[in-house]
Amino acid sequence: MTLRQLHTFAVVARLGSVQASARELGISEPAVSAAVGTLRKEFGDDLYHREGRALVLTPAGRHLASLAAEITDLADRARHAVADGQDGRRELHVAASVDVEEHVAAPLLAAFTDREPDLDATVAVQPPDRFADLLMHRRADITLGPRPAGQAHRPIVAMPFLRYQLIVVTARGNPLLDRRPVSAAALETQPWCVGPGGIGPGSPIGRFLVSTQIAPPDVRAFPSDAAALSAVAAGDGVMLTLSHAARGALRLGTIARVEVAGTPIHDRWYACTLDEATCLTAALALRRFATSADAVLAIAATRRGVPAGRARPPVHATLWRSVARPAG
Repeated sequence: MTLRQLHTFAVVARLGSVQASARELGISEPAVSAAVGTLRKEFGDDLYHREGRALVLTPAGRHLASLAAEITDLADRARHAVADGQDGRRELHVAASVDVEEHVAAPLLAAFTDREPDLDATVAVQPPDRFADLLMHRRADITLGPRPAGQAHRPIVAMPFLRYQLIVVTARGNPLLDRRPVSAAALETQPWCVGPGGIGPGSPIGRFLVSTQIAPPDVRAFPSDAAALSAVAAGDGVMLTLSHAARGALRLGTIARVEVAGTPIHDRWYACTLDEATCLTAALALRRFATSADAVLAIAATRRGVPAGRARPPVHATLWRSVARPAG
């Protein structure tokens, strides 16, 4: 059994196709089949079988696929660590939900890496429903956003680090503001402006629409929450937004809060890693830093900028309340 064979099987399990795996790996289909065949003999299990066109992993195959992905990823990291060790740099891979990436990640990571000058932190936007698998397969060292689904049954530590609230807003002059409170049926007739998180079932807006049992026919997507909020201020509809992100526009009077039953919605973001026995030291340090008062101050402060390559600067300077230190 070799690393190459394990990597080949991990790709087959992920793509569900020998042909697609050969294409991704840049080798022939017989070479893929030979690598899997060796592992089948090694473990005395078929590892997968076919049902029609689908490739279905056996229980042993599912277990091996998870371990193979983890082993090959660790091997890649070892290679990078040796190469990077020549200049003393370390890497930290962060997976963040789209709203955390826009509003929180840049100042948080900038403040953290100021304390860890030999550390390079990279952020990848990922759907929260992938967080647990990303951690378990070591595709991410830490996740920032909602608590991972199924986290209770895995060696994952979730630490709440920021409280936030969501409100519905619209432009001044919208007739909705004459109603108190506004019914869900009235919201359904409005155009909805959304950021890159969309209205999927895993997004805050998606959950809100399900809870209110509305399905607006006119949903307008924007590349950022800031762009969606600007469209709302221009009179393009309504939006469920972070109250702190909307604070400036609310003060200026370009938008107003729509009083809808069930809002504001209160929730928390979590910093999640594997348990202390298996997570990277830098990931553990960031998880602890995220819950500190210094992290909250960094997120709240207007920063001069973030070094190129670390993270995109946030669109808004926002104020937040720490979970660890609730406001009195």
